[in-house]
Amino acid sequence: MKINLKKPLCVFDLETTGTNITKDRIVQIAIVKIMEDGSEIEYNELVNPEVTISDEIAEIHGITNEMVKNAPTIKTLGPAILAFIGDADLAGYNSNKFDIPVLVEELLRVGIAVDFSDKSFVDIQNIFHKMEQRTLAAAYQFYCGKTMDNAHNALYDTQVTWEVLKAQLERYPELDSEINALASFSRQSNYAMVDFAGRLAHNDKGEVVYNFGKHKGKTIAAVMQNEPGYYGWMLEADFPHQTKLCLRKEMEEIKRKKEANKEGEIQDKLSGLLDKFNKK
Repeated sequence: MKINLKKPLCVFDLETTGTNITKDRIVQIAIVKIMEDGSEIEYNELVNPEVTISDEIAEIHGITNEMVKNAPTIKTLGPAILAFIGDADLAGYNSNKFDIPVLVEELLRVGIAVDFSDKSFVDIQNIFHKMEQRTLAAAYQFYCGKTMDNAHNALYDTQVTWEVLKAQLERYPELDSEINALASFSRQSNYAMVDFAGRLAHNDKGEVVYNFGKHKGKTIAAVMQNEPGYYGWMLEADFPHQTKLCLRKEMEEIKRKKEANKEGEIQDKLSGLLDKFNKK
């Protein structure tokens, strides 16, 4: 089964200085952009993280401090990365939990605005785990009959990920190959995420709720009423910038609704007074 593309799809992978979304930095970004006609365009850049890459991490992906010391920073590359992605949807392996949050966090950190609200996100790992419960190397062997021999190189991992997705569509004809459907199926949670890190989500009623910790499943409005300090704690704590932006936006919406309700109550009282006056 061929993938059903209504607009381009960017399959991408990051190599980083670690796995902490808010603290670690990108050292390589690779993207394979699949166009509607099936043609492919590659983007591959080393990135100067402006922090030291530990020997332990360098041994994993093979990218050393020497290799990136003269590479452009994410602030320099950011506009070109967003321009390359354009209106394309995004796909990757564990990308919903890691690559997308890290990319957005890095861009926001250097003052580059990011709006992915019009995109679908296909996480090949979630499709794989829902269908077979394995890893990328096992997925490559299982679906493609091939052995990974250059793991932790972002471009190679991206090419493998794209191959696995195509093989998944061939193996599971019951999967809807349209991107929005794949994105929905590959979400890890039944809740629709509000932020890329998955700290905030929409419940079945469409309300924004906390998706972690002691207030998991509770609406932002309810927690604000019962424990107003929780909001301030989140803004000060080590959460991704994009999570905090989404939280602020929701709080502004809550405030707007409260003010609208107060205005409505005032109008109702005025109307009641006018009715009483007119009846006299």
